[in-house]
Amino acid sequence: MDIKNKSLDELKLLCEDIRKRILDVVSHNGGHLSSNIGAVELIVAMHYVFDAKKDPFIFDVSHQSYTHKLLTKRWDKFSTIRQFGGLSGYTKPSESEFDYFIAGHSSTSISLLVGAAKAIKLKNEDRLPVALIGDGAMSAGMVYEALNELGDRKYPCVIILNDNEMSISKPIGALSKYLSQKMAEPLYMNFRNFIKDFVSKNLPDSASYLAKRFEESLKLITPGLLFEELGLKYIGPVDGHNLEALIKTLKTAKKLNKPVVVHAQTLKGKGYNYAEGFDAKWHGVSPFDLKSGKSFKKTGKKSATAIYSLNLLNLAKKHDNIVGVTAAMPTGTGMDALIEAFPERFWDVAIAEQHAVTSMAAMAKEGFKPYITIYSTFMQRAYDQVIHDCAIMNLNVVIAMDRAGIVGEDGETHQGAFDISFLNAIPNITMISPRDEVSFKEILDYSYRHKGVLAIRYPRGSFILDNEFKPCEIKLGKGEILIDKKANISFLGYGNAVGKAYKVLKSLDDDINLIDLIFAKPIDEELLLDLANYSKVWYIFSDSAKKGGLLEIISAFLQEKEIFDVRIKSFEYDDVFITHGNTNLVEDSLGISVDKIKNFIQKDKILHNKPNLKNF
Repeated sequence: MDIKNKSLDELKLLCEDIRKRILDVVSHNGGHLSSNIGAVELIVAMHYVFDAKKDPFIFDVSHQSYTHKLLTKRWDKFSTIRQFGGLSGYTKPSESEFDYFIAGHSSTSISLLVGAAKAIKLKNEDRLPVALIGDGAMSAGMVYEALNELGDRKYPCVIILNDNEMSISKPIGALSKYLSQKMAEPLYMNFRNFIKDFVSKNLPDSASYLAKRFEESLKLITPGLLFEELGLKYIGPVDGHNLEALIKTLKTAKKLNKPVVVHAQTLKGKGYNYAEGFDAKWHGVSPFDLKSGKSFKKTGKKSATAIYSLNLLNLAKKHDNIVGVTAAMPTGTGMDALIEAFPERFWDVAIAEQHAVTSMAAMAKEGFKPYITIYSTFMQRAYDQVIHDCAIMNLNVVIAMDRAGIVGEDGETHQGAFDISFLNAIPNITMISPRDEVSFKEILDYSYRHKGVLAIRYPRGSFILDNEFKPCEIKLGKGEILIDKKANISFLGYGNAVGKAYKVLKSLDDDINLIDLIFAKPIDEELLLDLANYSKVWYIFSDSAKKGGLLEIISAFLQEKEIFDVRIKSFEYDDVFITHGNTNLVEDSLGISVDKIKNFIQKDKILHNKPNLKNF
């Protein structure tokens, strides 16, 4: 959409249309709402001042990029956002030439900006990288690593800081607000540069020193001190919903030919009363009624997150050495209840997974029992800390990984597919997963007694099983045979996938053994050796990647024990990044839905004929 020839009034009307379009689609599809309707004017101004065809537009996290999508040839297709086969909820270069880089995890934008700026300089091109980053993303250390280099190298670029949640450094009074607004004007910039040049050329050192101190005194009452001290030019704060002010400020930043931070203050949920302000429930929403703001989502079974939260809270009441942390996801992980009940023992450390893990490692060293509660996909960010700060010393730490497995509409960057694979290789790590609500309680009770690093994975939403089987006492490295028919066919399940295995089993009119592995590391060698005596065809059910997953773990065990007459088929995820969309549709596309698995087994005729030596 070419907006550069539009008048200011036309741009304002466009912003209204964009906001209505986002509200209409998100109320039907679900998605990220408050961050998107709060950034409409910012992104329209970006497209008006900069050239999206050549300038890298880099969106941090990118869940606030809906306006960008609407402005770049995706208005009509926008109704498919986050749907299977439709638009991604994040920037995605394979989807559009206007999406510079994929994003889904926080705080990568400034590093990307620096890399793009380096490349542009080496190629001697007339392009200017622009990054839009929210103030919440500024809490991650990676941002400061990038700012540190950028302040030293001085590559031309523009960083737009969308301040909508927590002020990094609040302005002090009316004078500061007035000065900050004036600093955003070209007149101030020109005057400042003129004075600087004049003083350096014509006045003695003492006068130059006084002029520099005067300028620094202005910085002290503005929010830009941090950026200025890092070597970046700071402009702001500017009203992030005032198009005229935004356009004027961004034009100024564009002309400076240096790294510039534009601080824009916006209101989350702008234009929709129910979502305005800081209310975490409007960040990511399920379909809802636009008029009332009420969700269409039906209340059903208790979620795994709620089960974890309730049982950990009960444990924390019994044991005062239990502490815990989450990284900017207190509501999503259920840790908000614990932070409220025990504010001195449970913390939200913002988007800082590395710090979260290492700080809890020190608490474990001091005799506390930490529960580090982070989404599976975000635990990838703290891999080194798990090894270096927890596993090597074999500290008594619990790593609780929510959202393990397919998470649906969030897509490639958020799927909890890899935690088994990347944790399995680490010594001193024990991996466990509950199959239902009751077993989850048993596992959490066990977790307090466990010595060493314990990683628990559990799904988004509710468990498939509804406590159909009585739990056994949890013992280290021991699985459980839930159905023992002494049959040739065995279903081996791990975690929530035990429920899928049970659903497939019930749909087949054959004798099948059902095993809950409970532990992925260490596996129950005694159980598997006994099973191999009479069961020669094993199916693996696990909501995880096949590479490094349960198939490889169990295959390695059988080979080590020189058991060559057991054949294995795994219904884990193949070597692929999993797309976004309804979980059932995604599983069906991967060939691992209940119906697809049932059809596979029936067509292979394994249940009705003696297995041959065919590899599968």
